[in-house]
Amino acid sequence: MQKRFVSVWFPHLATDWFTIRHPELSNKPFVLRTSSHGRLIVAAANPEAQAKGIANGSILADATAILPGLLVLDEHRGLHEKLLRRIAEWCIRFTPSVAVDLPSGLLLDCTGCTHLWGSEEQYVQDIVSKLTARGYHVRAALAGTIGAAWGTARFAKGTSVIPEGKHIDALMNLPPAALRLEPQPVERLHTLGLLRIKQFITMPRSTLRRRFGAHFIMRLDQALGYQVEFLDAVQSDEPYQERLPCMEPIVKAIGIEIALQQLLETLCLRLRKEQKGLRSAILQCYRVDGKIEKVSIGTSRPSHHVKHLFKLFEPKLSAIEPALGIELFLLDAVKVEAYSPEQENMWQNAGGLQDERLSELIDNLANKLGADAIRRYLPDEHHWPERSIRLAKSLQEKPATPWPSSRPRPLELLEVPIPIQVAAPIPDYPPMLFRYNGQVHNVAKANGPERIEQEWWLQDGEHRDYYRVEDEQGRRYWIFRLGHYNEKTNRWFLHGFFA
Repeated sequence: MQKRFVSVWFPHLATDWFTIRHPELSNKPFVLRTSSHGRLIVAAANPEAQAKGIANGSILADATAILPGLLVLDEHRGLHEKLLRRIAEWCIRFTPSVAVDLPSGLLLDCTGCTHLWGSEEQYVQDIVSKLTARGYHVRAALAGTIGAAWGTARFAKGTSVIPEGKHIDALMNLPPAALRLEPQPVERLHTLGLLRIKQFITMPRSTLRRRFGAHFIMRLDQALGYQVEFLDAVQSDEPYQERLPCMEPIVKAIGIEIALQQLLETLCLRLRKEQKGLRSAILQCYRVDGKIEKVSIGTSRPSHHVKHLFKLFEPKLSAIEPALGIELFLLDAVKVEAYSPEQENMWQNAGGLQDERLSELIDNLANKLGADAIRRYLPDEHHWPERSIRLAKSLQEKPATPWPSSRPRPLELLEVPIPIQVAAPIPDYPPMLFRYNGQVHNVAKANGPERIEQEWWLQDGEHRDYYRVEDEQGRRYWIFRLGHYNEKTNRWFLHGFFA
């Protein structure tokens, strides 16, 4: 398939942005100022100011002399790049591959996309009309090379669509600047009287290279299609992404559900063939008014089960506001992992962590309560109790070390031990009573001590002597004395609760 590109040019990008934000500036001449080499110059002039003879790059004092009372505003640093990137992300509704073309343009790889609009002319016209409706002055051109589209958009009249194989003919009558050249070779060409590309395109390459440099030859070859040029898209093509453009804007909830179902079926079929499953996905809905509605889901293990994934999305679809309508749906599998179902025993029911029903139950609960509400812990290779466990990364992660079985541990371990007051008879004896939450607990049973030394390779400090105690109401606690027994400084802490 022949590659096709669109170049979109915003001749008044910065001033258009100011006018959109401040409608009172409409039809009023104004300029944006900046400093250069110690003096103020016109960074950008709106169309009304340019009609009065004020050009971009002119001295600000000269501009105010030409037009007394000219409104002068401060330029926003970095505005062009930020603004173009936002517009590029909005233009993903036209093609997945959109690149920023600083300082005032966009480049779109529209190969295989234009038929959805009926024709290339209608495709370009839709881009121009929608950007114009948003308040921007826009010129665009479509051609077989990036260079030809760029030059045609800026130096040809009106919106242009160059037929396949005709981009060289379209370049002939354009000035040298249409090749995206630096100012110096353009001035040199003009000095030599070469004012059109057709006047030097047939010259020997060796002569052109010697007079104008290798960059000149590169730009010429790119425009003619002799050298391949690639786009640096603002959103790289996702390896697992599905798109669904709509012929008519979708405004009803049932339409959103049908679109999601179709996207999931297509995506999951591909994942199933490649033995993969998604762990997280985002549904993006591009609205007619330019806004993007997003909802996302996550799974505890790789999944390509369409029905289950749809159930995860379903309660979140009500948060999508279609407004005037949604014209494009994008489903991105942001995180994908290998899907390897566990082998089951023939005569036994599947169970444990490998049971898909368990993972789907966890997904449903996490979708309603939040992913942080469900946690799985694994043992860690530490003696210090609060460091002896860690959060598992997934439901399938295997422990690197076995759970300790020699010593019982509390069902609930406090993140930070709580200081308590304890009455103990003599060293190494368990306490007779302790005070916790303003209440005195008389100890009926006790077991210990269990000494846990400080992990010297991590930090310095005293050891702990732990006791398992049970009060008269049958409640069991895990308490410890910090360091050796001392009648004057006897520090005790509560660290956990047994079942």
